[in-house]
Amino acid sequence: MVDSFYQCPLCGFTGELLTFRGRLHAQCPQCRSLERHRLQYAVLMQVFARWSPAGKAALHFAPEASFKALFARTFLHYETADLAAKDVDHQVDLQRLPFADQSYDFVFASHVLEHVADDQQAISEIRRILRPDGIAILPVPVVVEKTIEFSEPNPLQDYHVRAPGLDYYERYQTRFSRVETYSSCDVDAACQPFIYVNTDCDSPLRVDGAKLRDLVPVCYV
Repeated sequence: MVDSFYQCPLCGFTGELLTFRGRLHAQCPQCRSLERHRLQYAVLMQVFARWSPAGKAALHFAPEASFKALFARTFLHYETADLAAKDVDHQVDLQRLPFADQSYDFVFASHVLEHVADDQQAISEIRRILRPDGIAILPVPVVVEKTIEFSEPNPLQDYHVRAPGLDYYERYQTRFSRVETYSSCDVDAACQPFIYVNTDCDSPLRVDGAKLRDLVPVCYV
C-alpha cells in the first residue's frame, strides 16, 4: 500500500478507493465492495484455510454480489435466501425457516439481524439448520457500547430495529458452542478493512481519530 492506494482482495483492483456515504477509502471502484466486504473476505480466507468448504452446503442470506461468485465456486451446494428479494433460491423469513434440521454446513448473513424483530428466534433457527461442525458468520454493524432496541424501525439508521453494541455478539454464545470475533486489526491493512468517518465520534471501535474497527463473528456449532 502506498499513501491511499489499497488492494481489493475480491477483484484484484489496486488504487484509490471511493468515498461512500461520507466514509473515506470505502468503496472499490471496480467491484463496488465496501470495507466490511473486504474484511469479511479476509476472515473467510482464514476460516476456510482450517475449515474446508469442499463438499459442503452453504446458505447465503441477503446475498451480496461480492460473495455470490465466491461461494458458488467454493461450496458443493450453494443457495441464496431473502425475505423480500425475488432473485434468490428461497424467499423466506429468517425467524421461521422452512428447512429441515441440519440442512446446511455454512450460513452467511451479513448486516441482516439488525433488521429482524425477533433476532433471538432467528439465531435459534440458524443454529437449528446447521449440521454438526457447521459454521455461521453473522456480522452486524456495531455502533454503540451497549445494544439499543428500537420500538420501531429507525429511518435514520436504514430502518434497523436495533443499534447493535459491543455486547451484541453475546447473544450468539447462548446458541453456539464457540464464537470467535475478528476485527479489522486482524487482517492485512492493505485491503483497507477499517471504517473512516469525516468527524470524530465516540464509537467504542475507534482506533485513532476518525478510524474505526469493524468486527466479524464466526460461530461454531
